[in-house]
Amino acid sequence: MLKTVAVVVIDELAPFEFGVVCEVFGIDRTEDGVPKFEFRVCGENPGKPLATTVPGVQLTPAHGLDGVRDADLVAVPAVNIRDEYPQAVLDVVREAADRGATILTVCSGAFLLGATGLLDGRHCTTHWRSIDEFQARFPNAKVDPDVLFVDDGDLITSAGTAAGIDACLHLVRRELGSAVATAIARRMVVPPQRDGGQRQFVELPIPECTGDSLQPVLAWLLENLADEHTVATLARQARMSERTFARRFVAETGTTPHKWISAQRVLRARALLEETQLGIEEIARESGFRTAALLRHHFHRMVGVSPHDYRRTFAHT
Repeated sequence: MLKTVAVVVIDELAPFEFGVVCEVFGIDRTEDGVPKFEFRVCGENPGKPLATTVPGVQLTPAHGLDGVRDADLVAVPAVNIRDEYPQAVLDVVREAADRGATILTVCSGAFLLGATGLLDGRHCTTHWRSIDEFQARFPNAKVDPDVLFVDDGDLITSAGTAAGIDACLHLVRRELGSAVATAIARRMVVPPQRDGGQRQFVELPIPECTGDSLQPVLAWLLENLADEHTVATLARQARMSERTFARRFVAETGTTPHKWISAQRVLRARALLEETQLGIEEIARESGFRTAALLRHHFHRMVGVSPHDYRRTFAHT
């Protein structure tokens, strides 16, 4: 069970990537049904300010490296890439991995992890601009340059900046279930899963509207996902012209009606795969895809794996 999270910080830390880890694991969201994590910010010299990549901004760790030694998750945010990393930090990360802790990196934090030797022979990723340098420095690592993050069991590495959000939410989902991941995502107002074929398992939260004019239609759609829908029928439901409806839908959700409905149907299918024993054909009907073939097509395109493989990994037992 994921209970204790230690963030390892060193000089020239990137504040945003550090903030991503804080946002997911460091804020008390128990009122939303999220378990409270024991969250520690750990450095070699507790109480001593560290420089960040933003001029004039410093960060002071409250815990020493001893705070890493019994943590369930050790997170390494992005830092400026350098030739050498503090030996004590490398040692404590290795020790954590050896005792079975999960190690998660955001962006260039993968370079620190690579310096420990833990990525030799392991699948991983980092920011696309640093891929060539990363491969040159760690030739034994199996780098995938085309994904937002890589889950290699006890090692999770993510690409640049916001991809760290995807990786953190994936880990929450993997360890604590989709309901907890969704609760965090909603509070963070994370947008729907991005297009581009990224292989990720992040929950697809309902888009937050910038206005309230379409909220009743979105709620009605979620209650009727299994039905057929067109822009014409939805416009009538919203009591608008088709052109006005289509324009306002994009303005308020950031995507088209077809893509929004497809994303929500995938989300419904994922929940059914996790929480029921329904067959693929029945899940296809319940989620609105009609046929198993259509479900497999959309599911693989958006999630990156087949419904069968997804159920094998995430079904509740």
